[in-house]
Amino acid sequence: MAKTTLDVKGMMGDHCKNLVTKTLKGLDGVSAVDVDLKSGEASVVYDEAKVQFSKMKEAVEEQGYDVAGQH
Repeated sequence: MAKTTLDVKGMMGDHCKNLVTKTLKGLDGVSAVDVDLKSGEASVVYDEAKVQFSKMKEAVEEQGYDVAGQH
């Protein structure tokens, strides 16, 4: 399992946090998600063989948020 942190722009409250969490957890290969509204970060534990950063970024951006990068 790998871990990455996405820099998500545009989250305002619990609804946003829940939507980003649900979206990422819905991807095949993602096993855990922790979204921090204050920092605008989503920490993701995932299987690199099943999902890549580009797919996570695309899924979050389809919900109306901007993913500025990862670390």
